[in-house]
Amino acid sequence: MSDVTKLTAAELGRKLAAKEVSAVEVATAHLDRIAAVEGKVHAFLHVDRDGALAAAKAVDDQRAKGAELGPLAGVPIGVKDVITTKGVPTTAGSKILEGWRPPYDATITSRLREAGLVMLGKTNMDEFAMGSSTEYSAYGPTYNPWDTTRIPGGSGGGSAAAVAAYEAPLAIGTDTGGSIRQPAAVTGTVGAKPTYGGTSRYGLIAFSSSLDTPGPCARTVEDAALLHAVIGGHDPRDSTSIPQPVPDVVGAARLGATGDLSGVRLGLVREFSGEGAEPGVAAAYRESVDALVKLGAEVVEVSCPSFKFALPAYYLIAPSECSSNLARFDGVRYGLRTGDDGRRSLEEVMSLTRDAGFGPEVKRRIILGTYALSAGYYDAYYGQAQKVRTLITRDFQAAFEAADVLVAPTTPFVAFPLGSRTSDPYQMYLADLFTIPSNLYGGPAISVPAGLSEGLPVGLQIMAPTMADDRMYRVAAALESAIPPLTPPAL
Repeated sequence: MSDVTKLTAAELGRKLAAKEVSAVEVATAHLDRIAAVEGKVHAFLHVDRDGALAAAKAVDDQRAKGAELGPLAGVPIGVKDVITTKGVPTTAGSKILEGWRPPYDATITSRLREAGLVMLGKTNMDEFAMGSSTEYSAYGPTYNPWDTTRIPGGSGGGSAAAVAAYEAPLAIGTDTGGSIRQPAAVTGTVGAKPTYGGTSRYGLIAFSSSLDTPGPCARTVEDAALLHAVIGGHDPRDSTSIPQPVPDVVGAARLGATGDLSGVRLGLVREFSGEGAEPGVAAAYRESVDALVKLGAEVVEVSCPSFKFALPAYYLIAPSECSSNLARFDGVRYGLRTGDDGRRSLEEVMSLTRDAGFGPEVKRRIILGTYALSAGYYDAYYGQAQKVRTLITRDFQAAFEAADVLVAPTTPFVAFPLGSRTSDPYQMYLADLFTIPSNLYGGPAISVPAGLSEGLPVGLQIMAPTMADDRMYRVAAALESAIPPLTPPAL
């Protein structure tokens, strides 16, 4: 493996700025790395070699002319295949969008291009971001670089695996119920879910509109913060976008890296204090809390009794919104069309197209959501779930009166073997047990490596109040400074 691929995004940015290496050389090294290990990892659905090299050359040309470029100009990145990219295939991991090349860029994509990042390609994912293991991709699973017999998390397992396998120093994910943080935890990487509305959803293929949040994947907290600063901020094209600037997440990460947490109050969520987690995960959680206390943090216990209802509330709200959002895939306007032989009705063509184009998990959630929204059941299911969401928000607000951030394990278990849970959806859904509350609340949360259990990575989750993303970066960077770095086995 080229030494260039081992560097963090911040280190690469500094070397590029100093002209110690060119953007084309950096892009080539990462493209060669992808070619070498993709057969074992399958992190990418599409590698845009020509586009990446052209973008890298453009950065080198600008730098040669003396242009003032950002700190990540020339740094490679992978983009989850649920984010639209003009002229580059975007499938959302589904056969129903196979071969679709969007005519426009998402706001996230535009901001990456403007900042000079070099897009290597589109990363694999559970179909329409519905899954916790990246086994529900229509194009085959992604494999965890730590152990290729195990899952890399989901739905953004491709982004996390690409970062963990040194195929890219950075990646973009989306988090609806934990799809950035949970893959980060099981691959030993850093994954951050910004405040809902803090990053634009324009051009994001919607799963659950009130929950979906794009965010950064990286190998270090500082790298995640640098990427967050690029993609965050108000977007007038997104009606849910918050008209406020991004907090100083980069400064907070660098402050936390000094290892001083004096005056920071850590809230241990009583309901999530390792209960229900594997022994090794619970032990790593306790050791991480002890490490943060040694850095000066004060520990307070908080109770969030409504958190225990988060999982069932989520699996009513998210499928209901997905049922509405995926109605647009009808085989008429774009994407797959099946059975249109001139003799079948529109309804028959739509039915055949959806049957052929959607996978089993997507169908399961559409059916569940349609049922929850149907006449006679709306108030009993969807309406009640929204009331629970309000209670969860109140629990968060009360907890943040006593604590600056809340901490909990990111996932109850380490990466499980491929195929071990696909026949039991409930066990699969439990992977997001600790991450879902932050999505229902809308606040930011980050997963940072917290050690190993049985030789596999464990993540600590740090949750903060809405628009206080800087707090979580400070605490995450402090923990990173106190925990030995994790390095996956060589592929």
